[in-house]
Order: sequence, then C-alpha cells, then structure tokens
Amino acid sequence: MKKLSILIALMAAFAVTAQAQSRLEHLTVKSEILGVEKVYSIYLPDGYDTSAERYPVLYLLHGAWGNHKSWNRTGGGEQPRITDEQIAAGKAVKMIVVMPDATGKGEKRGGKNMGYFNVSNWAYEDFFFQEFIPHIDQKFRTIATKEGRAIAGLSMGGGGSVVYAQRHPEMFCACYSTSGLLDHRYRAVTPKLDELEWLWSVAETSPVEFLRHATHEQIEKLHTVRWMLDCGDDDGLIQTNLDFFSEMKRAKVNVEFRIRDGVHDWKFWREALPLILEHSFPPVQK
Repeated sequence: MKKLSILIALMAAFAVTAQAQSRLEHLTVKSEILGVEKVYSIYLPDGYDTSAERYPVLYLLHGAWGNHKSWNRTGGGEQPRITDEQIAAGKAVKMIVVMPDATGKGEKRGGKNMGYFNVSNWAYEDFFFQEFIPHIDQKFRTIATKEGRAIAGLSMGGGGSVVYAQRHPEMFCACYSTSGLLDHRYRAVTPKLDELEWLWSVAETSPVEFLRHATHEQIEKLHTVRWMLDCGDDDGLIQTNLDFFSEMKRAKVNVEFRIRDGVHDWKFWREALPLILEHSFPPVQK
C-alpha cells in the first residue's frame, strides 16, 4: 500500500509538471562595458505568455567552471523541473529565474575573466548592475523593485551573490548562498582554486572581511535583506561558511544557516534549490 501511495504521488507530480507551460530560453545581451555579447538563460513561468502579470525575479549564479546552463541542465541543477514542481505544490510563487554567464576564457571555462567582479579590462560587476539587470527589467515583465528581486548562487556564485547583496542591499530583498566561497582563506585548502587567486582582491574584500570592517551604516543596510546559507557537513568550504555565520551573528544581522548531509556536488545543490525558491519569495500562507 505504501509503495502504491508513493507511485500515485509521483504520477500526480509528473502530470502537473507535464501540464506546466513554463519555458526556458537561452538569449544574449550586448554589453558596451565588456565589449561583447553575453549569453544567459531565463526561465519564464507558466502563464507568462497569456497574462499581463509582472513577476519577481531570482538571479541564480553558477559556480566556477560552470556556465549559464549549469543550473538548468539535466544532471545539473534541473531548475525548470524543480521550479515547476515547487510552484505546482504551492511551495514557491511564480517567478522569473535568470541565470547569467560568468565564464572565463581558459580551459573548461576557467581562467581569465571567470567570476562576478571587476578586473582589469573586464568590469563584470559594472555590467551586471548597469546593463544586465536593466536589460532584464526592460525586456521582460519583472517587478523591478528591491522587493521583486532576489539573488542566490552556488560555490563561486554563492560568494558572488553575497558580495552583490552586501554591496547593493538596495537591489535585493533576499540572498541565499549554497556551498558558498565566502572567504579568501579557502585558497590554501586546494590548489584547484589557483585560477581564483584574484577573487577577493578584486572584490576588495571577502564577505567575511566585509563584515569585520563594515561601518554602522553598512550593517544597518544589511538588515533589509533576508539572508540564508547552507553547506554540506563534508564540504571543504564549511569553515568559511561557519566564519561568515559567526560574523553575521556578531554584527547582529539575522541569518539562517543550515548544515545538511552532503558534499560539494550537484546532488546537494539540487536539494538546495527548493529552499532557494521559497526563501527568495516566500509563498503567502493560506
């Protein structure tokens, strides 16, 4: 009987998802700042094409050596399927999900220009706020306000999302970092991150160091963002997440932190996505 109940539940979830008329597009935006066309993926929820409604936007950042398709590919984040299911179950509101590209020019999308910050001759953060967000708000029916905009990411993208929300708290109502690279000291743990050795120096400071040196005014602005992070108990980045959590508590900024069973992999991040969706724009409880 138990097996039958599980089968019926799975069939019902599949039927709801199959009926969803959401769509995923892979588009480009011309950047005068970067001097190139940048690709991105965008998820438009069921009903977008048949209504005049405006939708909140989640900016979902990929990790190092990933790209704009990492969060939506099968075996990766599987974002369209998971978002359809969460919306159908009433656990997430209908939203637009934007997945930008922050790849580099090196092998396997790494190396030069990889990341979310301004470097010499590659002002990615300027592009993101001065061109990319305005492009999304102009081209799509977004709720183009702080309360209609959230940001999240994994690993390098988790660090990027936190830095963006720390520096631009007027832009986002919520920030979620999963397995986030939140402090430069992690570089000493694995040589693989040699390509990221510029990461926090060009970001001016890591999220942990930002909190240690933040002014009273900067801390006050952080209170206007809903903060959440999670990390696997066997993830090499757990100490930097613990450090960030401790600094947020010291600064008396509200933050949720969940340590879950897992490592630095897509299984963990797929399981984080429903939490990200709910945290970004909490559904109204009926």
